[in-house]
Amino acid sequence: MLKILDRYIIKTFFGPFFFIFSVLFFIFIVNIIWVQLGQFMGKGLSYWQILKLLFYLGVNVISMVLPLTILLASIMSFGEFGERYELAAMKAAGIPLTRVMTPLLGISTALAIMLFFFSNNIIPDFQKKAKNMLFNIAQTKPAINFTPGQFIDQIPGYMVKFDKIYGENGENIEGVFVHKKANAYENQQSVVAEKGKFVPAANKNFLKLVLYNGYVFEDAFAGKGDNVRQKQPDQAIKFDTLVSHFDISEIINKAIEKEQITDDYRFQTYNQLDGTISKNKKDNKQFFDNIGSEVLNQTNSVVTYMDKGNKHKVAPKTQIKLDTVKGEKKLEILYNSYTRLDNLKSTLESKKNEYSSNVKYFSKVVIYQQRIVAYSVTCIIFFLIGASLGSIIRKGGMGLPVIIAIVIFIIFYVMNVGVENMSWSGKMNPYLAAWLPNLILLPFGVWMTYKALTDSQLFDAEKYKALFKPITKRFTKSKEHQRYQ
Repeated sequence: MLKILDRYIIKTFFGPFFFIFSVLFFIFIVNIIWVQLGQFMGKGLSYWQILKLLFYLGVNVISMVLPLTILLASIMSFGEFGERYELAAMKAAGIPLTRVMTPLLGISTALAIMLFFFSNNIIPDFQKKAKNMLFNIAQTKPAINFTPGQFIDQIPGYMVKFDKIYGENGENIEGVFVHKKANAYENQQSVVAEKGKFVPAANKNFLKLVLYNGYVFEDAFAGKGDNVRQKQPDQAIKFDTLVSHFDISEIINKAIEKEQITDDYRFQTYNQLDGTISKNKKDNKQFFDNIGSEVLNQTNSVVTYMDKGNKHKVAPKTQIKLDTVKGEKKLEILYNSYTRLDNLKSTLESKKNEYSSNVKYFSKVVIYQQRIVAYSVTCIIFFLIGASLGSIIRKGGMGLPVIIAIVIFIIFYVMNVGVENMSWSGKMNPYLAAWLPNLILLPFGVWMTYKALTDSQLFDAEKYKALFKPITKRFTKSKEHQRYQ
């Protein structure tokens, strides 16, 4: 059962926790919107579809937002304890710092476990939904956007141009030109009208256009050759009113959420990724064996040919220098040898690219799997660092604690990206790359906890001034001496 002190500590922690989590989540969402904004423009997406996509993408960033939130919240809460002298009062009452950290350490551990299950069971499903929506949006034709004076081909099968568009909803048009795109087996048709109007159609899959005072130009020679079309004039039909329906179902029915991509490793749980990694290892082993055999055979072929060109006809076992071969035979040997070596070089380059691609994909799968657990451990490490720093600096609020937390997170992020790139290039084991940032920060967190338990003056400026005082004193004396000379 929680004591009054535990409830007070937890309450103090969750105050900034929810605020910081909301702010960071909003920042990451804004970054996603900025990156993906180009895919939304001109696609005719509804607000609901955009919000749903942002929600899918936002869920995926929680694995990065939560550790940073714990770091900031722990620094701020323990900084407030120190700033209000509550930590000093607790110590005076015989309550050690470890007792103060225990309830929040339990909360951080619970959040880390929740993050693991969230990353393992929920995020993969949202990854699938988000990636499929982005893919379908990219494949979707732009929504109809008529611009006065420009030819528009967004209506399937037609090319249209309007000289003027006006009205409250842009429903009135003037100077209308509509051309039907037709192949050699269809009649060519163009419509020219003085003015027109868009009218709501009974079927939402069709666009209804009423035209006034115009002509329909059409030939009736479908399937005929170009020479026949050129000899016969078009027939022109004058009209006062013409009603046309355009099929826009291809634009309206986008199927934005249809799942067409299902085989991405990011859609799998931790245990499913084990099977993917095992299969990838077998495929890579077979691929590398095939590359070795193929390159070795080609290399032996080149060496055999060059040795053959350097052998004397009378004494086959005795090799002679290439300079003794004369005439066109020498040029032929040199040219063929160069060609074979150049082909071998091209083969090695292509195999190297394939090898790098396989290594990169394997590293991506392993790192993604290991980070499901690694980011959960990061939550606990960040709490140790944040609680220790907060109790040492004894500053609450959004000032110094936020700056320190951001610096630590940037270092963590840079290490993540750096080891990830090294793993992709094959210079580091992917398992080590996934855990190396935690392995580096864990000793730092333990050391900071030790400093906090021993009431270290780690951020006391006066301590560092006293440390360097013997050095600065010499320069100060010299200046004072010169002043009174």
